Amino acid sequence: MAPRLQLEKAAWRWAETVRPEEVSQEHIETAYRIWLEPCIRGVCRRNCKGNPNCLVGIGEHIWLGEIDENSFHNIDDPNCERRKKNSFVGLTNLGATCYVNTFLQVWFLNLELRQALYLCPSTCSDYMMGDGIQEEKDYEPQTICEHLQYLFALLQNSNRRYIDPSGFVKALGLDTGQQQDAQEFSKLFMSLLEDTLSKQKNPDVRNIVQQQFCGEYAYVTVCSQCGRESKLLSKFYELELNIQGHKQLTDCISEFLKEERLEGDNRYFCENCQSKQNATRKIRLLSLPCTLNLQLMRFVFDRQTGHKKKLNTYIGFSELLDMEPYVEHKGGSYVYELSAVLIHRGVSAYSGHYIAHVKDPQSGEWYKFNDEDIEKMEGKKLQLGIEEDLAEPSKSQTRKPKCGKGTHCSRNAYMLVYRLQTQEKPNTSVQVPAFLQELVDRDNSKFEEWCVEMAEMRKQSVDKGKAKHEEVKELYQRLPAGAEPYEFVSLEWLQKWLDESTPTKPIDNHACLCSHDKLHPDKISIMKRISEYAADVFYSRYGGGPRLTVKALCKECVVERCRVLRLKNQLNEDYKTVTNLLKTTIKGSDGFWVGKSSLRSWRQLALEQLDEQDGDADQSNGKMNGNTLNKDESKEERKEEEEELNFNEDILCPHGELCISENDRRLVSPEAWSKLQQYFPKAPEFPSHKECCSQCKILEREGEENEALHKMIANEQKTSLPNLFQDKSRPCLSNWPEDTDVLYIVSQFFVEEWRKFVRKPTRCSPVSSVGNSALLCPHGGLMFTFASMTKEDSKLIALIWPSEWQMIQKLFVVDHVIKITRTEVEDANPSETQYISEPKLCPECREGLLCQQQRDLREYTQATIYVHKVVDNKKVMKDSAPELNVSSSETEEDKEEAKPDGEKDPDFNQIMHAFSVAPFDQNLSIDGKVLTDDSATLGTLGVIPESVILLKADEPIADYAAMDDVMQVCMPEEGFKGTGLLGH
Repeated sequence: MAPRLQLEKAAWRWAETVRPEEVSQEHIETAYRIWLEPCIRGVCRRNCKGNPNCLVGIGEHIWLGEIDENSFHNIDDPNCERRKKNSFVGLTNLGATCYVNTFLQVWFLNLELRQALYLCPSTCSDYMMGDGIQEEKDYEPQTICEHLQYLFALLQNSNRRYIDPSGFVKALGLDTGQQQDAQEFSKLFMSLLEDTLSKQKNPDVRNIVQQQFCGEYAYVTVCSQCGRESKLLSKFYELELNIQGHKQLTDCISEFLKEERLEGDNRYFCENCQSKQNATRKIRLLSLPCTLNLQLMRFVFDRQTGHKKKLNTYIGFSELLDMEPYVEHKGGSYVYELSAVLIHRGVSAYSGHYIAHVKDPQSGEWYKFNDEDIEKMEGKKLQLGIEEDLAEPSKSQTRKPKCGKGTHCSRNAYMLVYRLQTQEKPNTSVQVPAFLQELVDRDNSKFEEWCVEMAEMRKQSVDKGKAKHEEVKELYQRLPAGAEPYEFVSLEWLQKWLDESTPTKPIDNHACLCSHDKLHPDKISIMKRISEYAADVFYSRYGGGPRLTVKALCKECVVERCRVLRLKNQLNEDYKTVTNLLKTTIKGSDGFWVGKSSLRSWRQLALEQLDEQDGDADQSNGKMNGNTLNKDESKEERKEEEEELNFNEDILCPHGELCISENDRRLVSPEAWSKLQQYFPKAPEFPSHKECCSQCKILEREGEENEALHKMIANEQKTSLPNLFQDKSRPCLSNWPEDTDVLYIVSQFFVEEWRKFVRKPTRCSPVSSVGNSALLCPHGGLMFTFASMTKEDSKLIALIWPSEWQMIQKLFVVDHVIKITRTEVEDANPSETQYISEPKLCPECREGLLCQQQRDLREYTQATIYVHKVVDNKKVMKDSAPELNVSSSETEEDKEEAKPDGEKDPDFNQIMHAFSVAPFDQNLSIDGKVLTDDSATLGTLGVIPESVILLKADEPIADYAAMDDVMQVCMPEEGFKGTGLLGH
């Protein structure tokens, strides 16, 4: 048995021999376990919840041990935010802006670009006043160049470990929560920067983008017939290299420049030959920039899924790249040195993290830029190994190839930056202009003030913590009550008092009270007995209550628990006694009525009641009379409890009196009833002389009379309308009977309800009227045509013979007479039969009814739609062809909302998986109508349940190079739409 259960049993062992009326103060204190010895620190390792005297393990260890000043505050050392010596400054990741941060660091370490931006004129002069900067006004850059100037100045001379680029990101209009295509960002920003700088007068500033990043190549086409050469010159700022099927960077460059043959449908129109001729086409590099950006096309479009994917292919590249074999004009110096590697960590094109490895052009040392964190590589060497390991998605990945000295391999590098080696290395650092340096100095001053403020806050917290440490340490020693006066306090409050991370709140003991507003005996496991001195200190400093002194021990609860425990021990014996008493015959009129169901289950009811009372003495059992439900119970549990009958309530009538049915109850002796009352003191009591409910007797007599009346009415109506009841010999409009020219119409609903009553007259109410108004419009016109009543509307009406109609008018109240008359048109040759309805058809309401039916047909929550693929104008059925469970009235905007069971979104990706047709290659149609509106609902498109949608697939383009051109023209990148990057 668990120690806590052993304590529970020991605390109440006296109740086995003590009667409830004999309970003393000593018994009460025993029930509250005041007799338990206090635990000794060092011997007891954790708190004993069953022992109110145990004050060990409640959080005191942090106050009694050695003082740790860091535990008195949650303020980090401000010096941790200070820039380390001879290190670079990081950039804050604003959510998903790591791709921006990597390029900013690469561009910052391009000294020529940084110097040119510093020379760019600024509007900061409007911000200046006299010899300095306005102290009360924050500097707000107005242009992209000014944002870059200020960012670069902070990156160069800030005292902070990292700075916030939110001003720059906001100026571009970028969404900080959405990760974008890093390569696309680089292209668009360089284009924006070039366009912005093109307006500058200083040529060193105006031409810096072209000087650093711009090269030139030519598309050269040579006619195979006449040999005529055609050139199309083009500038480039980066080379986009395909990496599929390649292992080395040089192979990717060679493929980029390889010759392509133009034959067949791709033949070239030669101006010299004036006809289409076979030709060759290739790219020739005419000039290369100082900074050569090589984009590795890792993110490609997958036509099968319709989404981008990442190619995790290892590509080898060297630290020195000789481009002379690839340029048209030989003889120059074309040796490039690796200066930056941009990395995408992750296996998906839509997630992951961007970092940059950049070489310091002044020291030649490599640094890893990871947002706020900057790490210097050892030995002036580029180290990519850890980045490759972190991106490992599974053990089945291709093993990393071995790399020789001066070469590297990466499957996460998406951009390589090379610098022309022949360029002179700068001997001095780029100087920050005075106005920018003044802004940086002001920011550094703010940072230093913040550091001083944080240090002071840390010191105050430490001083306050030390004072509380001494206070708590002293007061904890006075907590044990011993033999002196004591009080009870919540264990939870004591733990929070000892928790240095949370402020101490007033004492709240209400959760531990019983129904008598005293300390509940069962709550003693979550209470602690402390000295009166400690309690006085607590309440004087923190307030709260109620205070639980020795007078708060609840005698009523202890006495009730004593009674319950004695009854539990006595239950088996009493069950045998009651069973024997039930076998005796009741003489005279001294017995009591008890429900048979209650007698069968009284032992189980009593046991459950006692168990619940034993667990919570101030709560009445849901199975006993006068139940009081727990506030924490759910509504469903309350409803079930209320529906369950308590003891002897099974013989209560709806009026709360003795039921009239003697089959559900029996008489028991006074001795048996006395025993039962000990367990169910609030059960309803019915002596044998108690009369049954008078209201139930009256209702019983009235019910018997009504049943007899209903049987008589049903028998009369069944006899009067036998064919209508048996559904025999019914007339039909499509095959009009010859022996009559008139038929009457009633609602089919009336006929069905009437038949139910005739079959079971004692269970159903009589039908007293014929409601034909449901078949008429508000204008009193008929809603159905003769043709519709022979087909789809025939289920709504019932045809009545004239003889039956006469009987119906006698038996029921008819609100409207509806009849169909057959007549012969005399002037017609040959003779023509005409059917006339009374009242006549209402055309307007009939049209409205048909429109409503069509709308109802197109509004459904779940239906099956079939998809057939068409190949060469023939339908193709596949085993995997989808049957879409779709909703008709759901737009694309609603799809992400939660739907109740039974409502499912249309998953047209099933079409892609079943027929291997990507969404953009799908041409869908129904009944000759092409479905092109993606925002429309199925209902508005005329797609009703069981419809068949035809799918015709566009064939994929075989020439993937041509496919890329098509994708660039027809499907432009929309990731940066609406941002400042496209504003120029």
